[in-house]
Amino acid sequence: MTIPASLLDANLKSLPLLHKGKVRDIYDIDDKHMLIVTTDRLSAFDVILPDPIPGKGIVLNEVSEFWFNKLSGLIPNQLSTLTLSQVLDNEEDCERLEKRGIIVKKLKPLPIEAIVRGYLIGSGWKDYQKTGHVCGIQLPNNLLQASQLPEAIFTPSTKAAVGDHDENISFEQTIKLLGEDLAKQVRDISLTLYKKAAEYALERDIIIADTKFEFGLDNNGVLHLIDEVLTPDSSRFWDANEYLVGTSPASFDKQIVRDYLETLDWDKTAPGPTLSEEVAEKTAAKYREVQSKLTA
Repeated sequence: MTIPASLLDANLKSLPLLHKGKVRDIYDIDDKHMLIVTTDRLSAFDVILPDPIPGKGIVLNEVSEFWFNKLSGLIPNQLSTLTLSQVLDNEEDCERLEKRGIIVKKLKPLPIEAIVRGYLIGSGWKDYQKTGHVCGIQLPNNLLQASQLPEAIFTPSTKAAVGDHDENISFEQTIKLLGEDLAKQVRDISLTLYKKAAEYALERDIIIADTKFEFGLDNNGVLHLIDEVLTPDSSRFWDANEYLVGTSPASFDKQIVRDYLETLDWDKTAPGPTLSEEVAEKTAAKYREVQSKLTA
């Protein structure tokens, strides 16, 4: 397949820039709508790297849109019916941002990331080895790396500014931030979304080990699913055919980049190191592979 030109920065002049995130550039349209452009930027260890992953933004955008539509019966989401051509008067910008830009509703984002873990891996595994807990949640004894948990757990974190690190918080802290009713609503819908997505993915030989959801409220206080959903950036996807308890399964995501960075003499602070062309291409291929498995 033809790999599209990389996009590190939306660099859009016709709309005001509202926010520049790790991966997404967000532009103001009007009182009710924003434009979100998903670039090919990649962050690892909360540091934005200088090199793009070719076509990654398109994969993230299309995978998110797939899940937004698939899960729309469970919760409203940020998608609007407007198209790029309706808000951009420059044909060149429309072509450049095609498949990367979506028009979304303006919603009030909640100040937490709703993380759901179904398997014991990553920081959760490290936490468990030290304490027998994951984010304060007691787990059974004698679990191994990559063990499936008896049931998925909700482990929220704060939202860090670009360059800072997210911090895990307890459910009690979540209640203080959101109020008890909203905190419970976010927890319950996060677990429901994960369960539905995990069952679907497993039918396609993909294990969703963990994932991150984000939510926002409309003017009536109705909870909406926002940002990105069940992408290789926000989730840990494993090949079910190669899954083996007691190991760290290979992921359909930026794990290739993380593993490469771990071999370098780098203190995990900005600026990030340059990626080799081979690492960038292998990572891009993993993103495309999981998209094909999930959405075909």
